[in-house]
Amino acid sequence: MLVLVANLGSTSFKYRLFEMAEEGALDDIGSANCLARGAVERIGDAESKCTVQIGDWSDELTMPVPDHGVAVESCLKQLTHPEHGAIKDASEVAAIGFKAVHGGRISGVFVVDEEVLDAMAEMNAAAPAHNPPYIAAMKTLRERFPDLPLVAAFETDFHQTIPAARKEYAIPRKWADEFHIRKWGFHGASHRFIAYRSAEILGRNDARVISCHLGGSSSITAIKNRQSVQTTMGMTPQTGLPQNNRVGDFDPFALPLIIERTGLSLDETLKTLASQGGLLGLSDRSGDIRDIEQAAASGDAKSQLALDVFIEELRRHLGGMLVALGGADAIVFTGGIGENATKIREGVCQGLEELGIRIDSDANQSVKERGGESGEASFHADDSKTQLWVIPTNEEVVVARQTIHAIKSR
Repeated sequence: MLVLVANLGSTSFKYRLFEMAEEGALDDIGSANCLARGAVERIGDAESKCTVQIGDWSDELTMPVPDHGVAVESCLKQLTHPEHGAIKDASEVAAIGFKAVHGGRISGVFVVDEEVLDAMAEMNAAAPAHNPPYIAAMKTLRERFPDLPLVAAFETDFHQTIPAARKEYAIPRKWADEFHIRKWGFHGASHRFIAYRSAEILGRNDARVISCHLGGSSSITAIKNRQSVQTTMGMTPQTGLPQNNRVGDFDPFALPLIIERTGLSLDETLKTLASQGGLLGLSDRSGDIRDIEQAAASGDAKSQLALDVFIEELRRHLGGMLVALGGADAIVFTGGIGENATKIREGVCQGLEELGIRIDSDANQSVKERGGESGEASFHADDSKTQLWVIPTNEEVVVARQTIHAIKSR
């Protein structure tokens, strides 16, 4: 069964085409074959770039792409290339799966219908950078391809197993019940992958694992029995750890002061916190950890502060995860920062020997070399009670498997 997994932005469409076994459990993450990957950029501009890679063959088209429907048509055209195509006909694609973000009152995996779209629209204010473009694209695709099932796999789904005492805010009960305001958690597909893959590596399904998804957007999740029991993100993807340009946790009672002193409206203030906060705000230079590390190495004090704050926030939340789990069998780093930033991993893990966490600094430095094609490598000391791992995530294969289950259970 062929599944197209889509990752949308307001002006972009990135995808992977998977060949999946029709039968298989949700945790059967090793049975996927990625046939192709590609992207359409600058949707809505006069000219858009459409790229695809199928095996050793790659192609690039430049053409007008006014909406996401045309983006899908262009990618299907490349996928059915007469000589190099991954498929012969677009009808071979069984469904399109979306790594959807926030459904509020609905959390799980659903074939997209009006109820799903309405639930997503209700959460537009909580996920303004994610939900509106997904809704617009889904509506366009439903009109353009009425016989092609669309599946929304919500990021909040993996965190439904978190106990109520860790999900509720101390707010009026009516707000929580009527407006669905609680700690939902995100990056569910990534943390789910780490839950299953780490269980395979450790050889036990009951392992206590702390999954550190660190990248442009970051969160930490405590996992036990392959289920989420605590996570750092709350009501929205803006919360928890400092992000690349999002503020992370922030006292809402500072907002009136900012509005009063700057003259900005509430909407303008929130947009600033969501686009100029995080590592970008701290460093006053960049939200990219590579730029910040380079500047810090050259003596830039603000960049060094940004790194220090990020590491301290990681350590603070790591402590909470250790308490929630009663210790950890493994701590896993994934995502662009988690997989590549050796200094961040070192900073997070050093000095925790009393907690049973002992890093091998040399092994940490050589993760890339030892990881090989899989990218997986450990970096804990021989006498560490807690294993330390780098495991590249694969959110798309999780969504592909969820998509198959959704369309087969209709």
